[in-house]
Amino acid sequence: MRDFTYCKRVVVKIGTNLLSSPEGVHVEFLTKVARDICVLRQKGLQVIVVTSGAVGMGARELGLNGKVSKINMRQACAAIGQPLLMQSYRSVFGKEGVKIAQLLLTPEVLNNRKSYLTLRDSLETLLSLRVLPIVNENDSVSTSEIGNAFGENDRLSALVASKIDADLLILMTDIDALYDADPRINRNAKPLEIVDELTPEILAAAGSAGSAHSTGGMRTKLDAVKIARRAGCRVVLAHGNNERVLERIIAGESLGTLFLARPRIKNRKRWILYSRPEGFLRIDEGAVRALREHRSLLPKGLSAVEGDFSTGAVVQVNDMAKIISNFSSAELQKLIGLHSSRITEILGKEAPAVIARPEETVFIDERDE
Repeated sequence: MRDFTYCKRVVVKIGTNLLSSPEGVHVEFLTKVARDICVLRQKGLQVIVVTSGAVGMGARELGLNGKVSKINMRQACAAIGQPLLMQSYRSVFGKEGVKIAQLLLTPEVLNNRKSYLTLRDSLETLLSLRVLPIVNENDSVSTSEIGNAFGENDRLSALVASKIDADLLILMTDIDALYDADPRINRNAKPLEIVDELTPEILAAAGSAGSAHSTGGMRTKLDAVKIARRAGCRVVLAHGNNERVLERIIAGESLGTLFLARPRIKNRKRWILYSRPEGFLRIDEGAVRALREHRSLLPKGLSAVEGDFSTGAVVQVNDMAKIISNFSSAELQKLIGLHSSRITEILGKEAPAVIARPEETVFIDERDE
């Protein structure tokens, strides 16, 4: 099960605690990681790095102690810390002869289909040029609603892995594995070598601790695992301070915990599934049955429209599914409960015949374990 010889594309997520030192960036650690990544690239693997650490770097530069929680202060720390962080990456990888590129993301970039496809093309181009992409959340422009929305970049790394069809996601962290209980309070807790299913017991055992400058914990990592697994991407969670950790993982050594993948769903459906809905539709039982039977969503089954959204937006239907809507919210308000034959009468001859087709419908429970 630890055979990774098939892997072509790997996402490596590096946590804040590993990157941080009292002086700022932990240069010795980052140097080891750079050498490790170079070994993977020499083996023919394409590597994308998802990094944390910008807020922590900025906080240290400002001499701040304790957790930075206020949005405006996190923005300021990120703006100060991001160039310091990238300067360190450029220095260590430059010594290895590797060019790097910075990509700063917000949830909107991934939620919007056009910007997501542009991002995907940019990543593909960078990889074809043998440039190492370094991805981070753009905390400096995050709003109070969005702030730290990716969950200490664990979720971000999984979304990146999902959207570029990565074969493996490696979560480098400051813990050595997933345990069957919280090892901080249970001396008998045992590390899990391989996880095939995220059971309620495993999820319950996940703690929620984050450090002063990070916000992640084991639960955010398991949430990331869910996303990656659904994309057919295996995940390894391991301690980043293990010597030659990336090289040894790829070689098949039993480091950390391996999470096996689930059957991969198509990329477009994955984008729908993990996009933030811009609105909400309520439908009746007949329409629910039709969706479950993989039939189109029609206006007759629509009972309410919430939110303000445009044609082509991702919207949620009841608590069961997400769709790409063929109509705007204003248009749907005019169609509530009507037979499909009335659509052209009300909206014109060019109007679509259905609200959403089966290929643009994803059930929310598809993302659950």
